[in-house]
Amino acid sequence: MKVQAIGLMSGTSLDGLDICFAAFEKKENWNFKILKAETLSYSQNWEERLRSSIHLSSEELLELHSEYGFYLGQKVKEFIDRHHLENIDLIASHGHTVFHQPKKKFTLQIGDGRAIKIETGLPVIYDFRSQDVLMGGNGAPLVPIGDELLFSDYDACLNLGGFSNISLKQDNKRIAFDIAPVNIVLNRLANKFNKNFDENGDLARKGSVDQDLLDKLNSLDFYNQPHPKSLGIEWCNETIFPLLEGITTEDAMATFTEHVAQQISNVINLNRLENVLCTGGGSFNTCLIEKIREKTEFKVIIPERQIIDHKEALIFAFMGVLRMKNEINVLSSATGSTGDHSSGVWA
Repeated sequence: MKVQAIGLMSGTSLDGLDICFAAFEKKENWNFKILKAETLSYSQNWEERLRSSIHLSSEELLELHSEYGFYLGQKVKEFIDRHHLENIDLIASHGHTVFHQPKKKFTLQIGDGRAIKIETGLPVIYDFRSQDVLMGGNGAPLVPIGDELLFSDYDACLNLGGFSNISLKQDNKRIAFDIAPVNIVLNRLANKFNKNFDENGDLARKGSVDQDLLDKLNSLDFYNQPHPKSLGIEWCNETIFPLLEGITTEDAMATFTEHVAQQISNVINLNRLENVLCTGGGSFNTCLIEKIREKTEFKVIIPERQIIDHKEALIFAFMGVLRMKNEINVLSSATGSTGDHSSGVWA
């Protein structure tokens, strides 16, 4: 039976709203085909509103939750009309993360799914993370279910987005965890040059690695913690950004890029991952990719652009399909919750 779904993803790096319309079919194994996919850049107003949402009052945040839900619904409706799409079984929306504190048993992704349903008239599944957090998990990473069922040809799947995360098989179980911040830091540094991101890592190449800063970054407690583990913007605000003060922006970018490459290659080498699929916006940062490849003897594979850009949105569409069938779409081996489960709220 073929199911067609739209997945929506807004990452912490705020590089835009990813929309992916895909078909899924299960014979012996699940397979997929991306039918249409786009990344819609946020207006300056929306980018700033989402970036500053962490500072809003509760009343203002509730207002934004509704308003952003209608925004998502409008953008999906325009996407459907623009491409004359038909036979859409559901929309699966990740929303935009504002707070993520699993140790305190909460995570918040704004963008009310009910508003998306009102705008589109289609079934919507949203809020994929909260149930896992309530079950004692990190609520992240969630994409390992897609890595397990759609991308099992690779030893591991590495995502370079706002944060880097990886999923891999260990003792016949799919484990996953966040490795280090990436674009959440590099993009903010690039903003100082009035750029949204460091294209090809060119700004980082102009700087020099500050060994003292690099040592401080590499010695942060998070990197010694066992998995499963996840990161949020709060951790960067408290831990990373204060360390980057008092140094030129180019040197900060060079040093942080080196730091990220070291942390990622450490994980690849430790687990002897022979072929790693690399996706997410950071895959286009050739400086970062070169540094990762220099530090490991194993293959880091950059796939076709459509997969790089839209793998997460694709997998959230797939998670919606699994939820519709009431099948497991969150792996406890990846998140640390008390058991595998089927997560997502129906609108």
